[in-house]
Amino acid sequence: KIIEAMAEPIDVGERTVHTSFSIGIALFPDDGHTPAALLKSADMAMYHAKESGRGSYRFFTHELNVQAVERLELDSRLREALHNREFAVHYQPQWSLQSGELTGAEALIRWNHRGEAISPARFIPVAEENGEIVAIGHWVLNEACRAAARWRAMGHELTIAVNVSPIQIRRDDMPKRVRGALAVSGLPANALELEITESLLMGDDSHAFGVLATLKEIGIKLAIDDFGTGYSNLAYLKRFDVDRLKIDQSFVRGIDTRPDAGAIVGAVIEMGKRLGLNTLAEGVESEPERAALHAAGCDDIQGYLLGRPMTEEALTQLLEKQAASRNK
Repeated sequence: KIIEAMAEPIDVGERTVHTSFSIGIALFPDDGHTPAALLKSADMAMYHAKESGRGSYRFFTHELNVQAVERLELDSRLREALHNREFAVHYQPQWSLQSGELTGAEALIRWNHRGEAISPARFIPVAEENGEIVAIGHWVLNEACRAAARWRAMGHELTIAVNVSPIQIRRDDMPKRVRGALAVSGLPANALELEITESLLMGDDSHAFGVLATLKEIGIKLAIDDFGTGYSNLAYLKRFDVDRLKIDQSFVRGIDTRPDAGAIVGAVIEMGKRLGLNTLAEGVESEPERAALHAAGCDDIQGYLLGRPMTEEALTQLLEKQAASRNK
């Protein structure tokens, strides 16, 4: 009842303001014996309610306390990880379906803390929340550009793809970062592809729009990552000079046996062709999936079928092997 009452529009001068509220609930004595302890528990519950979607409520549970402690520990470790050189960049190869050639690679960050491999799914959200994603993203961009420049110096002209968080676009000077990374590495601008999420392109964020326009002026490529899993408002494809659509692996999985998956992927590929966009399918793990994507006219693929994320040295060996086979 409180949420419904507070959701009513409010007239402020000549404007009508719409608000949403999230509520966290803690109960005495199970969730705390003092006002401070109860407020702390209620705050954790409210945070969980906000994560689950605004305009909702959640009760405190002891599982939430465990998660909060783990998050705090992860936050603390993360702030020192870059300084302690605990990060590494691995590269997942991307292949042309038509030629079978290795044409690109996606840079993926890996974190090893004192022998423990920590999944990006765990630490990236924390890094975005505490702001460390800006420094981490800058480091990954530089490392990836240097690696791609070294491959090009060896005669392997592939495109390097780097994921960019909306936080980087909004808080950092991304055009300056990109220009710097290209200048230091010597990598041509058209060899760098930045992957952004659909959520960044929603709404009327004039700052984000300006940043993306400036990045395109530099000459880099833009890709929409996990296409189809976000808002799927296709209007933004007309507003931005996007180069590639990356089809999410949730649609690729079982494309050879599920008519619904095949229909969705086929529609995305056809739309991409009509708009002059490259299409890349993620998470390809079987030959039937590859065959179905090839038949649908998909341009490129990546996934465990043809290569897991690997070190720079391992990808260099793969590129050399491909070159030797081509020259036979």
